[in-house]
Order: sequence, then C-alpha cells, then structure tokens
Amino acid sequence: MKQGPRYHVKPRRHRDGRTDYRRRLGLLKSRKTRIVVRKSLKNIRVQFVEYYPKGDKILVSAISNELIKNYNWKHSIATTPAAYLTGLIAGKKANDKGIKEGILDIGRYRPTAGNKLFAALKGVLDAGIESPHDNTKIPAEDRILGKHLDKEIPSLVSEIKGKIIGGK
Repeated sequence: MKQGPRYHVKPRRHRDGRTDYRRRLGLLKSRKTRIVVRKSLKNIRVQFVEYYPKGDKILVSAISNELIKNYNWKHSIATTPAAYLTGLIAGKKANDKGIKEGILDIGRYRPTAGNKLFAALKGVLDAGIESPHDNTKIPAEDRILGKHLDKEIPSLVSEIKGKIIGGK
C-alpha cells in the first residue's frame, strides 16, 4: 500500500469509476441546470439537477415507469421510444416549474450517435427546454417512433406525446 506525505487518496467515486470529476467540473462551471440522464437495464431516468455546495438538488425527476402507471404503455420501458417519452415527461415538468434551459449530463456513458440517452434529450428539447447539442447524435425519427420494434408503437407514441404535451 502506498504511503507518504505526498500520496493523496482519490475520492471513492473516482476510484470506483462512477464519477469523472473533470467533466463534472466543466458542467458545473456553466452554472446551468444539468439534465441528468441515466439508464439501467429496465429503466431510464431523467432529472433536472442544480448544484449546491452542500449537495446537488433535484428539481424535477421522471422515470420510465411513469409510462406504465400514467399513460397505459404496454411495451418495454427500456427502449428508444420510452426514453424519448420519459424525456418529454421530464421536460414538461421542468417547463411547468419555469426551467427554460439546461445542459446534458450523461455521466460515464459514451456519447454514441443514436443512443437512448440522446433520445431522452430529444424529448426534453421537444418539451421546450433549450440545451446545446449536436443534431448528428440524436436518433432518427423512425427509431424515436419505434418503427423498428413493432407496428403499433408509432401510433402509441404519438398518442402519449399528445397527452403529455396537452396535459392529462
């Protein structure tokens, strides 16, 4: 084990590979609300987070389970259309709270073009929140609508999008 007066133990989240502190500092310097998008094997979570020295404060949160509970979604909630709709829900909630802009925080995920994370960002953008982005990273409209998955998904996505934007 290393020792000595010049040895510095890195923070636990850095050692575990859970936080990239250089990227986080860059996002925090912008002083904008962060649009945090995280995915698991079954869910996608979109949160609007503000930095405070004592700890981050979550202003708005949406998880893809809300599609099943509130909008009668019958398909997998870990798909690209579900990510888009979850971003739309979070963006609508943020708009209602007066949040007008944010900056995307995808954490340790690699920014691959057409990723579910960018589908969630597209939902946030469609809800009226401004965020700097590269249009080449956002998935194609066919993938967002779910035409590659099932024939009935595009109509369901359009129906739920109308409910979210128009209110319940």
